[in-house]
Amino acid sequence: MTALKVFVLLLAMPFLTNDLAHEYYVSVTQVEYVKEEQTIQCISRLFIDDIEKALRERYDESIVLAGASEAEEIDLYVERYLRSKIELIVNDNTLPFKFVGRKYEDDIMLCFFEVENVQEISKFEIINRLFFDIYPQQQNIIKTKINDTSNSLILISENDKGLLKF
Repeated sequence: MTALKVFVLLLAMPFLTNDLAHEYYVSVTQVEYVKEEQTIQCISRLFIDDIEKALRERYDESIVLAGASEAEEIDLYVERYLRSKIELIVNDNTLPFKFVGRKYEDDIMLCFFEVENVQEISKFEIINRLFFDIYPQQQNIIKTKINDTSNSLILISENDKGLLKF
């Protein structure tokens, strides 16, 4: 094949495979029980464009994240969104979490939240509905380290709840 034919084929490839392209929508939430502190510490990693879209649809169409002039209300919106989509249930009791804050790393927003005064965990449940109403193909990966045991769960819109027993 001549160099010209290869060049034309490479140039045309994105147009030929456009229908085959598949986008992935995923979040990752780490959950760790720190027994010495009696605290469940959580970090959710969310793509900035996904959380921005969710916040725009719910609270304010003009929201721009990770910009120089980010609105002061962003923390309130992020906290409200997380509370509406994530539930932590320990030993059959739904526990409210405290939103600690957020930061950016490249194209990811890290959201930090925790539950205090958890003396023991024999049963842990998490409901995570992040972005399911925006992206039906969304997957929410949950990585846990509880009682010296590591587990992973993948939650989808048809199954948004994970249960672990210790």
